[in-house]
Amino acid sequence: MAILLTGLTAATMRGGYGLIPDAALLIEGESIAWIGPRIEAPKAQTIDCGGKLLTPGLIDAHTHLVFAGNRAAEFELRLQGASYEEIARAGGGILSTVTSSRAASEDDLVAQSLPRLDAMIAQGTTTIEIKSGYGLTIEDELKMLRAARRLGRMRPVTITTTHLAAHAIPPEYKENPDAYIEGVAIPSLRAAHAEGLIDAVDAFCETIAFSPAQVDRLFTAARALGLRVKLHAEQLSNLGGAQLAARHAALSADHLEHLSPEGVADMARAGTVATILPGAYYTLRDTTPPPIAALRAAHVPMAVATDCNPGSSPMTSLPLAMNMACTLFRMTPEEALLGTTAHAARALGLADRGTLVPGQRADLCLWNAQHPAELSYRIGAEALHRSIIGGRLDA
Repeated sequence: MAILLTGLTAATMRGGYGLIPDAALLIEGESIAWIGPRIEAPKAQTIDCGGKLLTPGLIDAHTHLVFAGNRAAEFELRLQGASYEEIARAGGGILSTVTSSRAASEDDLVAQSLPRLDAMIAQGTTTIEIKSGYGLTIEDELKMLRAARRLGRMRPVTITTTHLAAHAIPPEYKENPDAYIEGVAIPSLRAAHAEGLIDAVDAFCETIAFSPAQVDRLFTAARALGLRVKLHAEQLSNLGGAQLAARHAALSADHLEHLSPEGVADMARAGTVATILPGAYYTLRDTTPPPIAALRAAHVPMAVATDCNPGSSPMTSLPLAMNMACTLFRMTPEEALLGTTAHAARALGLADRGTLVPGQRADLCLWNAQHPAELSYRIGAEALHRSIIGGRLDA
């Protein structure tokens, strides 16, 4: 049945906000069938939205949502002066969560992750990327990915899954990361692909993780399977990860605090999205922001994501990430909303969402707001009125 939403200020996110005042939008099945001024709307069963702001459903293009335990103790250590690298090299950091996640069953992972997923949904998120990376054995990586797929069946949102076995070097391979890439990362990738568990492949290219040469081998294996890639790049140092990502036609390069001008240029040429993660910058009290002005000048699309994870960004709210991106990095509210809609969809390789145009999936958010800038302006506000996911008014 077709449903016509009226009494809207619609932010179509085409060419910026793409605002349509006094708008109407027609839903047919799971898709947007028409959008435009209310006075031109076709006849259909009507729901008056009372002047609320309508946007595409928010898209979180970088999360580590599935994990066990927490790292509140490390938060205290950082406040006492320990650095992220010092904690990681002492066996904490990612490896601490690896220990907890290996000990957890698939059911445990689902049970611990579901409240985080529900918190995201309550803030307007309708599509969520979830990475593995806290198992670091073949079976534990598969366990994480199976848990993520299960979460996608338990709620009406779309969940995409990303293989991230090249997240950290586990203790048993501490002296031989090359053997880990060949013995765990690539075999787990192939096993996950064979089981239909992954949509993309990621890696952490950093001095405390994997070198560009090691990541290159993993990405070559991924692309041989027809999988798209993305990369944690230039977060703590500049290893040329962005250039590596661009050479592999990556969907995105993420973090990018230490991105070089050469990296910006290569990303622009490759069409690789820059995924900005202000939660990690904030939590780690970083002082080197990503080069937003250079990315803007080069017309590199910028996504904004929560980076939800237990150590460096225990955050589930995309509106809060938008506020941080504006406040910490001087992104504009328009860029921040594009970063959680149209550009986030591009960062996941999803062409069917992220804008309000006919033919797109009817993932929608109605907000208690009059202008889209309010979504970045407010701090911790509960602005969401309701979500409509896949055209379902009961979502």
